[in-house]
Parts: sequence; C-alpha cells; structure tokens
Amino acid sequence: MKTAKAMNEEAAWAAVMARDRGADGRFVTGVLTTGIYCRPSCAARHPKRENVRFFADGAAARAAGLRPCLRCKPDEVTREAEALAKVYRLLEAAEEPPSLNHLADAAGYSPHHFHRLFKRATGVTPAEYARGKRARNMTESLEASGRVTDAIYDAGYSGPGRFYADAKARLGMTPSAWRDGGRGETIRWAVAETFLGKMLVAATEKGICRLSFDEDEAELRRRFPNAAIEPAGQDMAELVQRTVDAVNRPERPHDLPLDVRGTAFQQAVWRELSRIPPGESLSYAALAAKAGNPNAVRAAGTACGANHIAVLIPCHRARRGDNTPGGYAYGVERKAKLLEREGAPQMSLPARSG
Repeated sequence: MKTAKAMNEEAAWAAVMARDRGADGRFVTGVLTTGIYCRPSCAARHPKRENVRFFADGAAARAAGLRPCLRCKPDEVTREAEALAKVYRLLEAAEEPPSLNHLADAAGYSPHHFHRLFKRATGVTPAEYARGKRARNMTESLEASGRVTDAIYDAGYSGPGRFYADAKARLGMTPSAWRDGGRGETIRWAVAETFLGKMLVAATEKGICRLSFDEDEAELRRRFPNAAIEPAGQDMAELVQRTVDAVNRPERPHDLPLDVRGTAFQQAVWRELSRIPPGESLSYAALAAKAGNPNAVRAAGTACGANHIAVLIPCHRARRGDNTPGGYAYGVERKAKLLEREGAPQMSLPARSG
C-alpha cells in the first residue's frame, strides 16, 4: 500500500491544521473513521490526529479503501496543478501578456472559472501576474544592464513612458538610484528604543527605506554607498515616534510611508505578508503561491530575508510548513516576541545545540 514516502507526518499535520493551500497536491489526508480523503486545505472540520493517515496521492488512498471528499474534491488538484503549470509556462515564455481567453483555453476551463482558479492559487489575477513578470524582467535586466533605457526595452515595455508611469510605485527609488546604491538620494536616520531593543530607522523623502535592529550608520552606508547619509533632524521626529509606536504595537495597522525596493516577486511576497492578519502566520509555500509562483518556496523565504523594513512589512508572520518559525534577520527570539505580542499561537522553536 502506497503511503507518502519519506513524509514528515508532523509537517503534514501542521499543513492540515493550517489549511495550507500550498500543500495541496503534495499529499492527501485520509480519515479512517469517515472513510474519506481530502486536500490538506479542506475546509471541513478537522479530524482527530489518531484517525488520520497520509497518502502520496488519491490513488494510494483509494487503494486503502477510502473515497474522495465531495467538499474539497481532492482528485481535481492534480488536474488544476497541471493546468496552472501549463499556464505559468505560457506566461513566462510570452513576450506580450496573453489574453484571458487564450490562457483559459490552454488550461481547459471557461474564462470565468479559470480566472477564479488562478487567483485562488496565486493571490493575483492573470493580468497582475503578467505585469509582475514584466516588472521582474525589468528589475533583472536593470541589474545586468549599463543603461536604464536598454533594460526597459529588454523587459518588454513598449517604451519609457509606459515603464515610468508606474516605476516609482514598483521600485520606490528611481530606477537609476535603485541600481546604483541610492545615488542621488538623501537618507536620514535615527536610533530609537523599542521593546525589541534599539531600532534604526532611515528614510528618504518618499518614506522609510530601512528599519532594523542591532545596526548603526555604518551598516546604512554599506547598503546605500552612493546616497547622502545624514542624521535625522527635528523634522523627522514625528516619523520616528510613529515608527516606534508601530513596532511596539505590531498588532495595530499602520499607515507609515515606505520606500521599498525589490524584484517583482519580492514585492509580491511583501504585499502578501502585509495582508496576513496580526496573530496569524503563513507558510513559505503558501506565500510563494499567493505571490504568483507556487514553485518558488525557497525564493519566498529569500524575499522575507531581503525585506529592508522589519515589522512594518511583517516577515515575522512567515513560517516553515512544519510550524517552526524559520529564520529571522534579527533573531528568532525577536520573532517570537513579535508574534507573542500579536497574540499568535506559540510556534515550535528549534532546539539549541550545546
């Protein structure tokens, strides 16, 4: 009888308890008392752990005498996953964004059903995914190219006008400054005390470009070697105090201005992080799916690590699939404190060596 090989059953159970859509298609959950098997994300009431077995797929569960759940329809996951994988390939290969009808035909669904399926899997519409892909191409080309204009055309924009219409919203700083260590920007900084310790907050005219702990001016200069770095004056006092308040009360929403920069995928991950309610968490797999690339689980973790603005973009709400915290740039103890203050269930901290 085929059960899921080498499966970490503890991690699988954690995915079931979290109703993690990112785990759908990786295994199915068999409930011996009811004789059915489900997707990990099934919305039905959770069974008792002792009544559950995990199987690699529906065929293995059926061989054990179980039948598919009529609510979550686990056997449709494979078809959906294959259809979405085909669409992802089309989107990545296309120079111009394909129409919704073309994508739906390729997936084998009606446009309305496909649109709903795609957004449920990725957290964005097909059009938003395509725009993000083009912006990601722009960012990658910008890093490699010596000229912004070349990068614009290489990324598939019809001309500079269309790119610059949303460049600031996507990249924060201007493209040249983004590529060149903050050249032409003035960044002011201050250090303030919070319940997590001393916090460095730095801002451009647009908004906060770095919020960190255990750092000082030297680290800021390393990250922005070509920017003008200046101590904050009295005109920044209100922003600093609002930032302290936001860090000390992470469960409250904030409206602080941010000047963030990152690839299109990183920005998509940061956007999804900001949508997680205080006191809750999301696995890296679920983040990757919501950000538009379900296969980029490792990249989702990297995007969390690349977040320049701690707490305000709440990467502390990301976790591993086994319900352990995962990494955190400023220490898992700070991550635990933030989650505790937000009222989140306690995660399993890794054992200390030695």
